[in-house]
Amino acid sequence: MKAIVVHQPGRTDVMKIESVAEPLAGPKDVVLKVGACGVCFHDVLTRNGTLRAGIKMPCILGHEIAGTVVDVGRDVRQFKVGDRVASAQRYHICGACNFCRTGRESQCAERKFLGDYGLVGGYAEYVAIEDDNLALIPDNVALDGAAIAACAIGTILNGIRDVGKLQVGESTLITGAGGGLGLHAVQLARQTGAYVIAQTTSPDKVELVRSMGAHEVVLHARGDDFSAQVKKLTDGKGVDVLIDNVGTPLFDAMRKSLGQSGRWIMIGQLTGEFVPFNPAQLFLKNQSMYSVMSTSRRQLEDVLTLMKRGQIKPVITASFPLEEAAKAHELVESGKAVGRIVMRPNG
Repeated sequence: MKAIVVHQPGRTDVMKIESVAEPLAGPKDVVLKVGACGVCFHDVLTRNGTLRAGIKMPCILGHEIAGTVVDVGRDVRQFKVGDRVASAQRYHICGACNFCRTGRESQCAERKFLGDYGLVGGYAEYVAIEDDNLALIPDNVALDGAAIAACAIGTILNGIRDVGKLQVGESTLITGAGGGLGLHAVQLARQTGAYVIAQTTSPDKVELVRSMGAHEVVLHARGDDFSAQVKKLTDGKGVDVLIDNVGTPLFDAMRKSLGQSGRWIMIGQLTGEFVPFNPAQLFLKNQSMYSVMSTSRRQLEDVLTLMKRGQIKPVITASFPLEEAAKAHELVESGKAVGRIVMRPNG
């Protein structure tokens, strides 16, 4: 089969199309013909060497996968040939530890992340994923939308609903609002009944962000401190919940935008840089910082149900064949991508 293989970290030219063996179904494996694979900034960080933990090269990138089942292992009971399925971000968990048994499989010590650990990823015509990490796609949901259900939307559902516990009447700031995480965060936050403030540095994305449900959009030049705008929109108080899809580049402005007893939900980190930080800046205001580790299978299933009902709209603005993987990465890395873009390994 054709696949994009990365043998060592580097620029986009390290992604090479190669012919590799098609995967065979182990006892718990489901072999998919890949219909679509989302392009996440995580893929960029794996490819360029910023991410190191849990990486095993050579690797096939891509963890946002939807496709059609072409083979199943002997122990698979939930899926059959012809089913359409979407992946969580992993291809292996132990299934027996405390985390796996309590819906926190993203923290399993044995977890293997798709696209990071070896030749198991979605930038390929076929992929084998263990059945614990898959969910059936409803009939009225397209493969490209289902591909991004776990990462671009499920991670946000986890952050807003399950970790951040955003409530009716609270205020929230969503950073990186024009990106793949941000546009879906705006939609989900609006559905909670919260007052939604969205941040972006891209004038071209403002109207789309508003159309997704933002009450206000904070537009500023890259590098500028936007916290005064957020404070003005919240009567000087700052927001109750911060959905942080960017990390270090906006750290100080985000910190100053968070209100008394605010909850900071860390989801995205676009660089490998550290930031100087005094914890007193949080605890003197009784603020809390939380992190979100990807998506459980239940959360993936919840997102697919929301898609089925039309309650969440997957925002996909471009698709590329494997031969144009470099172009896809350049678009994502530049910050010019609106929403998510997908790879289509099989055309």
